[in-house]
Amino acid sequence: MVSRTSNFCIDARDPRAQVAWWAQVLDDFEPDGQDDEDEAELRGPAGRWLIFLRVPEPKTVKNRMHLCLRPVDRSRDEEVDRLLGLGATLADDLRAGDTGWAVLADPEGNEFCVLATRADEAGVAQR
Repeated sequence: MVSRTSNFCIDARDPRAQVAWWAQVLDDFEPDGQDDEDEAELRGPAGRWLIFLRVPEPKTVKNRMHLCLRPVDRSRDEEVDRLLGLGATLADDLRAGDTGWAVLADPEGNEFCVLATRADEAGVAQR
């Protein structure tokens, strides 16, 4: 017997603002529309959810778990630039040529990674 993921919860000072921001980042997730002051959700593929839960305290230390994103229709660096334009901040730059990743933080400081595309890792030029 095994377990399957149901959802991933992320603490937030403003769950609605986090859902609005992450909906711009993830093209395969959309706001559920059933949110309230304490909880807001993004619905994703195969019934997976990102749930943002209101907490009173601000983020103070590094995340123990985080999301890793792999760009689909642009290079890693182009995606990093797009996310910085949406309000992410660069927390750590571990890019090395066509490999490595960038660690970004969302508007509330939650870290996430942007990985190289599979084509970049294989040394295939992006079109």
